[in-house]
Amino acid sequence: MPLRVLSRFLDEHGIRYVTIRHSRAFTTQQIAASAHIPGKDLAKTVIVRIDGKMAMAVVPGSLRVDLERLRELAGAQEIELATETDFSRMFPECETGAMPPFGNLYGMPVFVAESLRKDHEIAFNAGTHTELLQLAYDDFERLVKPRVGKFAF
Repeated sequence: MPLRVLSRFLDEHGIRYVTIRHSRAFTTQQIAASAHIPGKDLAKTVIVRIDGKMAMAVVPGSLRVDLERLRELAGAQEIELATETDFSRMFPECETGAMPPFGNLYGMPVFVAESLRKDHEIAFNAGTHTELLQLAYDDFERLVKPRVGKFAF
């Protein structure tokens, strides 16, 4: 979702946020360095397929998704990482791999690693490989209503 659309959504809900522009970067560590944010403070969105349906798993940039723990949290039978081919058409206005963690705007459930709750703020890709949004974690949780659990390592 382009920054303009996401910004409008946040503005409509009275959410305060900061836009961070940075040089083109693709990995979490490259983005964090470019934006001068610690890697653990940057949230990354991982697309997974849970019992055949797409979902978002949001974890600190320095961690990975534990698929077995996420499967248990979701109460699912099967889980796997989605491929870019699987999900790129679901986010036509976003650069591949730069989807913001607002699954509620895409009709997708969102799962958030419990460790992100410890941070006062959350920063994430805003649909491109050159823009981030940063906002209060509590505001993010209130808008997205994610399922929170321990599934990052």
